[in-house]
Amino acid sequence: MQITKYTEFPDVVSHLSLQQLAQEHSLYDRRLDTLRSKLFLTEPEKLEEVRLKKLKLSIKDEMEKLRRMEESQTEH
Repeated sequence: MQITKYTEFPDVVSHLSLQQLAQEHSLYDRRLDTLRSKLFLTEPEKLEEVRLKKLKLSIKDEMEKLRRMEESQTEH
């Protein structure tokens, strides 16, 4: 996994499928589990942890947005 600065966020493009977003979310979650299992975190690991939490939240928001868009399309 390539680590970028914690302030850099990839553009979550809305054309990604829910499945792709869910896979990314799961990947970040597994990495967070790895970090949480450590007794102590280095400073770069602490920054990565914060970045991953923000990424997970961003992806979760995007997934919800896509779900709502799909729901509104099926209602019409």
